[in-house]
Amino acid sequence: MTATTGPEATSIAPVFDRIEELVPGERAVAVRNIPQTLTVFDTHFPRHPILPGVLLLESMAALAKAAAGGERAWRLESVRAVRFKHFVGPGDQVRITAEVIRSTEQTTEVRATARVGDRVVATARTLTLVGTGRAGEDTA
Repeated sequence: MTATTGPEATSIAPVFDRIEELVPGERAVAVRNIPQTLTVFDTHFPRHPILPGVLLLESMAALAKAAAGGERAWRLESVRAVRFKHFVGPGDQVRITAEVIRSTEQTTEVRATARVGDRVVATARTLTLVGTGRAGEDTA
């Protein structure tokens, strides 16, 4: 999967280096490498670079949308019980898993976990997605 950054970025914007598994409506697993060259590390923090939790959550939400799949485009409506357990930094390889736990015609709830190696670095108990239209339409 490829993505762009900056003002031209679209809804595919966190870059996943590899999609390992994708079963629309059920589950998705992806890997994202965290390179030293991310500009966020210039200011967050120069002597001890740490990936901001919101960027990790953005990756989890993007994978949740892929797991929801179907003919709909999805918009993140709410997030419950997010836990950041360990820092993610340059050189880490994050494996994100998103599992659909409940789905209706209009909404989908997804549980997501991010790991570096065997260590859980972040969890989101519930990412609630709302269908906004047909797949392929640009959504925020």
